[in-house]
Amino acid sequence: MSNRHEIHWAVVIGLYGVLLSLIYYDTILWLITHDWIRGDYDYCYLIPAILIYLIWEKRKNLTMIPSSPSWAGLFPLTTGIIFYWLGNLGGEFYISYLSSWLIIIGLCWLHMGWQKLKVIWFPVVMILAMFPLPNFLNTKITLKFKLLSSQLGVWLMQIWGMSAYREGNIIDLGFTRLQVVDACSGLRYLFPLIILGVILAYFWRAKLWKRLILVVSTVPLSIITNSLRIALTGALYELWGPEVAEGFFHGFSGWFIFMFSFGILLVEMWGLNKIIPEKGAEQSGVVGKKTREAKTQNSKFKIQNSFFSPQFIVAVILLGSTLALSYGVEFREKIPMTRSFAEFPLKIGKWVGTREKMDQKIIDALDLSDYVIIDYKEPGGKSINFYVAYYESQSKGKSIHSPSTCLPASGWIFNQAGEIRISTPGYHDGSIPVRRAYMQKGAYRQLSYYWFPQRDRILTNAYQLKIYNFWDALIRHRTDGALVRVITPIYEQEKIEEADKRLQEFIREVLPVLDQFLPTVNG
Repeated sequence: MSNRHEIHWAVVIGLYGVLLSLIYYDTILWLITHDWIRGDYDYCYLIPAILIYLIWEKRKNLTMIPSSPSWAGLFPLTTGIIFYWLGNLGGEFYISYLSSWLIIIGLCWLHMGWQKLKVIWFPVVMILAMFPLPNFLNTKITLKFKLLSSQLGVWLMQIWGMSAYREGNIIDLGFTRLQVVDACSGLRYLFPLIILGVILAYFWRAKLWKRLILVVSTVPLSIITNSLRIALTGALYELWGPEVAEGFFHGFSGWFIFMFSFGILLVEMWGLNKIIPEKGAEQSGVVGKKTREAKTQNSKFKIQNSFFSPQFIVAVILLGSTLALSYGVEFREKIPMTRSFAEFPLKIGKWVGTREKMDQKIIDALDLSDYVIIDYKEPGGKSINFYVAYYESQSKGKSIHSPSTCLPASGWIFNQAGEIRISTPGYHDGSIPVRRAYMQKGAYRQLSYYWFPQRDRILTNAYQLKIYNFWDALIRHRTDGALVRVITPIYEQEKIEEADKRLQEFIREVLPVLDQFLPTVNG
């Protein structure tokens, strides 16, 4: 009888595995070959092994609890399918990652029941650790920590007596310049250190508030230890040269910082136990576990025959329909430009321009369909840099990159940033929204406007892009769109208002010209 049950479960798991592999093929491929090889997330290769151990560690508890199939699992399952279409049509891999997670929860709940699912709640939640954050969100989070880390590192070097100054995350040592993003990327251990703190807290028999302190402390610990690494790199750079910021020393110092942080977490656990003892909490926890085991030992080990169960049939129908629809219907057409940007005029009104080109590596990374970069100058010599990137189709991994995630890492400080509307008589209801950013880097100042023409809309942030990409892919079968960015220097003795006026005048002149190149609303 047990062999029959094992065969049934093998068929069930095998069929689900095939369906999910086909549905999420491009998502899994992107996760392994693109997201996991990023420096901040290369630890993700270890997470599956950790998950297997965590589930294996609960194997006895799982076998002692009878399976109790429940229709409640349809809620996470159907939610996961909805998320799949949101991610697939909206062009966002992270939503697809969440979709796969919800579907796994739904299938486990459908077949095993809530009691068994509770036993493995921690490894189920830990699946989320395999999914890198979206680029724009990852940049916003880590950039702030990197800036703080570089600031503390410079302060430590100055205390040491070194001449060190900071511009963003670029450190000027006088004899060289260090970039924290590349040369001192110790914050690559921010996420794995948080995960390590969570795992330690899970196995630590202590009160909840102690475990929360342990997990929360991983963030400042990562910043402080990385600051020490930056200061040490700066101090040794003068003696040993660039070798200390690259190659073996760089990799070794990163691992040393991680293991050093791990040791501090263990000391922190020991200290919290010494300062405030648990007063028998550990013993009660063990007794409680033994009592639960004693109760479950008398439970009859029972596995439901789920091969012909209604839950199995409904789940297969839902997943099979999703697979057929995703492969059978083309939701996203490629919409070519009306004219190539190679024809974009170098003279617009009083402005005369010089065409520029991007490096091929940058073009490949942006994965755009066409672009134009022109430096325009007016007769008085003041300039505006005009950049447009066009995408025929914004699929997952091939969507527009917002400027808000690019310039801060180069040392530019955003003093003023927000959405404004500028008047455009005769165009788009007389005005358009744009994202305005006043930036400063040392003595240099510049003003930037950017916006996203998306079919018949003018959008200004990444969240809007995802929402309307999903909607228009579903309704119009179109996700084409563009990024338009204009930048002008703020010259010496010039007020910001004068730069605003210059950009707005240029935008009013260039918009009718740009319309001749971008596709119309009707394609």
